[in-house]
Amino acid sequence: MKKVKGLLVLAVLLVLVAAGCSKEPQPQDQLAAYIKAWDEQKFEQMYEYLTESSKKVISKEDFTTRYQKIYDDLQITDLKITFEKPTDEEELPKDQDNVTYDFSATMNSIAGPIEFTHRAKMKKEERDKKNNWYVDWNTTYIFPELKDGDKIGISTVKPKRGQIFDRALNTLAYNGLVYEVGVVPGKMEGQREPVIQQLSSLLKMTPEQINKALNASWVKPELFVPLKKVSMDDEERIAQLIALESVQTKKVEARIYPFKETAAHLIGYVGSITAEELEKVKDKGYTSTDIIGKRGLEEVLDEQLKGKNGVKITIRKPDGSTEILAEKAVEDGQDVKLTIDIELQMKMYNELVGEAGAGAAINPVTGETLALVSSPSFDPNLATLGFSSDEWKQLQDDPQKPMTARFNKSYALGSVFKPITASIGLKNNSITPEQTMNVNGLKWQKGASWGNYFVTRVHEANSVNLEKAMVFSDNIYFAQTALGIGKDQFTAGLKEFGFEEEFDYPFPLEKSTIGNLDKEIGLADSGYGQGQIQMSIVHLLETYTPFVNGGNMVKPTLLLDAEKVEKAVVSPEIAATISGTLRKVVGDADGTAHSAEIAGTPLAGKTGTAEIKQKQGEKGAENGWFIAYNTNAPDLMAAMMIENVQGRGGSQIPVGKLKNIFMQK
Repeated sequence: MKKVKGLLVLAVLLVLVAAGCSKEPQPQDQLAAYIKAWDEQKFEQMYEYLTESSKKVISKEDFTTRYQKIYDDLQITDLKITFEKPTDEEELPKDQDNVTYDFSATMNSIAGPIEFTHRAKMKKEERDKKNNWYVDWNTTYIFPELKDGDKIGISTVKPKRGQIFDRALNTLAYNGLVYEVGVVPGKMEGQREPVIQQLSSLLKMTPEQINKALNASWVKPELFVPLKKVSMDDEERIAQLIALESVQTKKVEARIYPFKETAAHLIGYVGSITAEELEKVKDKGYTSTDIIGKRGLEEVLDEQLKGKNGVKITIRKPDGSTEILAEKAVEDGQDVKLTIDIELQMKMYNELVGEAGAGAAINPVTGETLALVSSPSFDPNLATLGFSSDEWKQLQDDPQKPMTARFNKSYALGSVFKPITASIGLKNNSITPEQTMNVNGLKWQKGASWGNYFVTRVHEANSVNLEKAMVFSDNIYFAQTALGIGKDQFTAGLKEFGFEEEFDYPFPLEKSTIGNLDKEIGLADSGYGQGQIQMSIVHLLETYTPFVNGGNMVKPTLLLDAEKVEKAVVSPEIAATISGTLRKVVGDADGTAHSAEIAGTPLAGKTGTAEIKQKQGEKGAENGWFIAYNTNAPDLMAAMMIENVQGRGGSQIPVGKLKNIFMQK
């Protein structure tokens, strides 16, 4: 009996399996598989689900290439195709050969979201003696509006680039007009070579560059061939150019920098985007025809200044009519308002002309940056219009490196660092203002373990307290102070002042570093601003703000209306003590910055001469520093660094230049 029951069960199972195997393929399953491949943009796989009649209309290669090109050109992302799959109860009659299903598609494109619903037609076909369902495809499956013979077009509207202003709304960068100079080849007949030679000289282009433009495939005798853009201020050159019969000019838009070299490193310039640049930003809405910031704030704030292209995707019909598939409105770039005072910027730049160096100024109470200057400089208008090869070579070969911004670089500081050492020493009670140091002579070493290495000073003085040490800029006093503080507390104190931190500032600044303090000599040298201590001129200004603000260090800002950020780093008493000694540096007849004394303008400040050398014991080039502020009207704190001051006045060079700045205030 059990055997009979087992045979019955087996028979039933075989019947069920047979029924399952004989089940007809369902169109909804085939469509679901096609849609899965579509969702994953596997276009070759999609093609296998097409009917034979569809395949006769379009080859696999054309099908795949067309989908891929459209999706690439339109920058299609987030593709999602959906359809409501029928249940098994909704099986089709066996003799039905056609069925349709509604499906929906959503995606993002270069012109914004695209979505549509459409109807897929499935046809039953026999292949390899088996029936199955296939998609009766046509071009409307790509987009419903896209019929045979239609073409997809993309048009863009360029946004207006945002302008850059100083604090008084003086324009530092704006969109203006320049002349585009070119020739009409047909008018050069019989004079081509002489005209090219004249153009080569006037436009600073090689004859090869001009001939390359004239020999482009699109050029026709009657067409204007653009060669170079020239400033509208260059009136003499324009007059010489238009005197040539074949030369024509037209006004075109260009970025204009009215203050030229004065703010070139700060503002930067723009130019045509390169293939390498496009590869980095292609996912941010940039195209191969865009202008992009190349240096300075034009580069740093490019996305804000650039705005967003307006884009329209259209389907062009054979009769010339169009349908809009997607459209995104143009968004003009945002204006940028800086805390910079361009009048002060010009004064500081004029003082630095002829020197390699940097200057910076802030309002130490608010933190607003008033000037950021680097010298030597370049004309950003020429950069935007295009340097000639000779001009570019001259800039690159100049030993003073006019293309290098210096105000954001970190440097050895020399004695302008000493107030920071003093602040740390006073805070952890390693020194007191009254405490004296007794050392005879102009050199000192801690012990025989230092070998032949000595810390040296300029003024011989015994019984030196903090005030005298600051006035005389006594290296030995500050070396001993650093040793007394010790490596760990000195490092912790420097970090309180922002060392080893990434500087949160719109214009990227190099991080200020402490270096290696493991050896006593390195720690001693760091106490007076040598060793491996390095800072940017902007950070230097920040570290002096506590001496104006009762011990609170104010973070420099560059964008107008930025929030003020400050933190307490020393007590009001310590800040007042340091500020008093800095006033003596200028006011005392023996002070290293006494030459900066101005009647009625009680400046406080500190000089510094930083020796740049590869190893201890050798002589190196020297950079001269000076930083100062008016103790009665602390709305301006300025610093200046000048390179290679050895043998020609040292730090007194920036002292004299900053004195001129304060006298003009």
